[in-house]
Amino acid sequence: MTTFLLRRFGALLPTLLLVSILIFSLQQLLPGDPAVILAGEDRDPNVVAYLHEKLHLDSPLPMRYLYWLRGVVSGDLGESMRMQKPVLALIAEKLPVTVELACIAILIALAIGIPAGIVSAVAKNTAWDYVANAIALWGLSTPNFWLGIMLILLFSVSLGWLPASGYVSPFEDLRANLAAMIMPAFVLGNAIAAVLMRHTRSAMLEVLSSDYVRTARAKGLTPRAVILKHALRNAMIPIITLGALEFGALLSGAVLTEQVFTIPGFGKLIVDAVFNRDYAVVQGVVLFTATAYIVLNLLADVAYAIANPRLRHAGGGK
Repeated sequence: MTTFLLRRFGALLPTLLLVSILIFSLQQLLPGDPAVILAGEDRDPNVVAYLHEKLHLDSPLPMRYLYWLRGVVSGDLGESMRMQKPVLALIAEKLPVTVELACIAILIALAIGIPAGIVSAVAKNTAWDYVANAIALWGLSTPNFWLGIMLILLFSVSLGWLPASGYVSPFEDLRANLAAMIMPAFVLGNAIAAVLMRHTRSAMLEVLSSDYVRTARAKGLTPRAVILKHALRNAMIPIITLGALEFGALLSGAVLTEQVFTIPGFGKLIVDAVFNRDYAVVQGVVLFTATAYIVLNLLADVAYAIANPRLRHAGGGK
């Protein structure tokens, strides 16, 4: 197991370095001079010159990258020129909101998608299978913004049960926080649940036809034990992969959903930063998101090894 983890960690740093190069390089392709844009309508030459010096815009591109990388390594992601706040402080401010939304959404997705996929696989070609597939198709086909608006019309406007928008910290009022988060979380979880259901069904169908499952049934084990203990555990590998990737996507900010429900998370932060040409914020948020993806994939690899030890032994782990 130690060798397995060291090998995964060994690939982590080069990947992060390559990602940082891509993020910085692609940022330079955006049109316009950042200093001129940030200087405002007056565009005072002295202000433009100051911004050029402050942002190292007159330096060669490799040197600018090294300046930025040095700050990243030391924990300095730069400063938002629009909000006059450190990027790290902005991320720390918005991250708890997005993490909470992502966690609730992924829990909803897991609670719906995995049981539906298991039922669909076990009851293949029955009414239960057709219903589960119809629900999955609906989840995949329904635009998040449309579903969000429909939920607001039903539960906020017609019934008055839930707030239409806004965010309340759970430390201020937990009930109000859950009331504000449940609709956007369901909108996000609904789409992910549909994908999880399809992957779970496919993986379970493959595992249920394997020799060891037939052997378990021949030994007289109960259907529940065969499905949950033998089949589901071995079918979890693609589900873990998908869950990690979807959670990373949620952490990057569900832009449309956050806009519909006025959730002040990563989605709104990155949209505002792009429109305002706040390059330091864009770079910081994208780098954080990419790092989250890489770390989640590492955790998924570890979960693979826990769920199926044969994977780490096959790779030479101990």
